[in-house]
Amino acid sequence: MKAVLVLLVSTAWVFTGAQYYYQGLMDYLENRLLTIEDRMQFWHEQSHRYHTELQDFKKLTAEAMVVLKNEHGMLIRDLEGAAVRMDRVEREIDYVETHSSPRACANKADKVVEQGSVVIFFLYFLFSLTSDCVEIISGIRSVKILKRVGSPKGMWTRDPRSSKVYVFNGTTGDRIYQFNSVRDFSHSPGVTSSTQIKVPSEWSGPGSAVYNGYLYYIKQEFGTDVQVVKYDLLSGTVIDTAMFPVDNHAAVYNLNPETVADLAADDEGLWLLYATGDSEPNISLAKMDPATLDIEQIWDTRCPRENAEAAFVVCGTVYVVYNTRLASRSRVQCIFDVNDAMINEEAPLLYFPRRYGAHASLKYNPEEKQLYGWDDGYQIIYRVTMKRKLLV
Repeated sequence: MKAVLVLLVSTAWVFTGAQYYYQGLMDYLENRLLTIEDRMQFWHEQSHRYHTELQDFKKLTAEAMVVLKNEHGMLIRDLEGAAVRMDRVEREIDYVETHSSPRACANKADKVVEQGSVVIFFLYFLFSLTSDCVEIISGIRSVKILKRVGSPKGMWTRDPRSSKVYVFNGTTGDRIYQFNSVRDFSHSPGVTSSTQIKVPSEWSGPGSAVYNGYLYYIKQEFGTDVQVVKYDLLSGTVIDTAMFPVDNHAAVYNLNPETVADLAADDEGLWLLYATGDSEPNISLAKMDPATLDIEQIWDTRCPRENAEAAFVVCGTVYVVYNTRLASRSRVQCIFDVNDAMINEEAPLLYFPRRYGAHASLKYNPEEKQLYGWDDGYQIIYRVTMKRKLLV
């Protein structure tokens, strides 16, 4: 009986110890779970706080960007206004200097200087009378990407005497696409809705020009000289052709070898940019009679063909646009004035806005003071600002 009692007591003690052990283990696990829950709650609160702060920071950044954009626009307007006021001040100073009477106590050297100023003013006055163009480009204000139609290289232009737009897709062909206006061209799905004009011979390179209802284009056949063709867009007939002593292997622009010669029209008439030979480093310029295609005068522009991609003529001044083999930002870094009324150092270094690639062609419209550019298949319009030339 005593042994049974001892056994029962031992068993009860074992069960009591095990109960205490498992109770302690459960208490420990419960405490660990509570700690993990507290940490998860803390992490959730921290994450919510960080998210709220990030949203607030994003909102503040957006508001700051709006303020900066508005201030940038105001700054641009202020700068444009300052440029206009500076131009007005310069004109007023010129007027005062040219109309003020000589000083009573002026010495001989001062009188010589004043007489020289009078002579310069007189020459400038004569230049203004003999030329309607007394302006140069001072900046490229804006760019409008109209659409993307056709090949990476091509040309589009507008007749200065009408609203019609002409598209030359590619670098050679016998068809031209005519639209009634820039708006019609921008709203068209492509060139299929246009009026197609088939010329008698293929045009070569994106160097054509439309002037006073006539199309002037370059005709280049294998083994023959380069020809300039005058085509009447209204009657659909060739009016005249002229042979031009140009090496048919020489490209006027090194970066666009398809452009054998480039025709340009401005306020003063019709021009031809070309290279006399492949070994000739500079671009040559010829003034043409638009009625007879006779060459009136020829100049060496001293602008290199190397790294040139395009050029255009404004008021008798040639602006040559340069780039790099790997297309970068186009810029005008060489000018040539046929009237010698401006030196190369006088003109600002003009940069074009960043776009897609490189220009295949640039055509100036004197009526709108705009450039029509073809860039990797995109048709682009640049608006330019002008200032008066300074007599050198």
